[in-house]
Amino acid sequence: MTRKLKVAVVGLGIGRDHILNGYLSNKDRFEVAALCDLDQELLRQCGAEFAVERLEDSYHEIVGMDDIDVIDICTPPATHREMILVALQAGKHVICEKPLVGALADIDELLDAESRSSGHVMPIMQYRYNDGAQQAHHIIASGLAGKPLVATCEVHWLRGADYYQKDWRKSWNGALGGVLMNHAIHANDLMFYLLGPVRSLFARTATRANPVEVEDCASISIEFNCGALATTSATLGSTEPLSRMRLCFSNVTIESDSRPDFNATEAPWRFVPANEEIGRKIDEALNNFTPPPSGFAGQMQDFHRAVCEKTPLP
Repeated sequence: MTRKLKVAVVGLGIGRDHILNGYLSNKDRFEVAALCDLDQELLRQCGAEFAVERLEDSYHEIVGMDDIDVIDICTPPATHREMILVALQAGKHVICEKPLVGALADIDELLDAESRSSGHVMPIMQYRYNDGAQQAHHIIASGLAGKPLVATCEVHWLRGADYYQKDWRKSWNGALGGVLMNHAIHANDLMFYLLGPVRSLFARTATRANPVEVEDCASISIEFNCGALATTSATLGSTEPLSRMRLCFSNVTIESDSRPDFNATEAPWRFVPANEEIGRKIDEALNNFTPPPSGFAGQMQDFHRAVCEKTPLP
């Protein structure tokens, strides 16, 4: 029988989406047992919507609940580091929205805290669970794609004054970064997932689209350990929002759909083979491949297995 993990969701903006898209579709694995938010009205609304009785505006009260297995942190980025450390100290597992923290030294601190805790930490990187991305990963891992050559990644979205009405989104202290840390982070993570570790990179950033502290334009040149070269560009000033990735291998070119959300299950990826024989092998490999559930629901299933069956996360 599958062990059910009890979850407390902290921050009911994006946290509400976590419940709808992740936990409700995995009812045999998770139970949302407590909710936490500083907004009392939102707290009451979500409690009623999801039939959750334990409602708290104090994070320390949530962490102190003995029966809670998982703390799902969906608060502004600047709060993540301290909240994760407190949860790990209490022996809780942690699911946390991006970005986890704002510096490599902070990551080292979290790794050290996790090593001394019975809890595990997982950042939300649901783009990896897009059907097309999973198919691409399968083809690359099988060796059918051949030698990786170059890649491009574009995250060209539109954010204006209405988005920045929440003051924390404007500042380094509140958001820990701009378009790279809070928007293009998913697409760049997906490119690293497909091409592997980075050997070196060079970036230029600027604030050109909005009157804010953090960057809203970026251009990055990347060299991967596998030898591939990549460029990624990001902006929050595109009048036509899109996300697009193109990966060129010696045997196949892989291209995503251009809809803004890489996680869209209805957005198929293209696989353009070098010849008919490679195309036949790729078709055969994909016909025999069953991807995991898409998006947040799929990542939650992997997290449950990692916690309950001690399997590694992708």
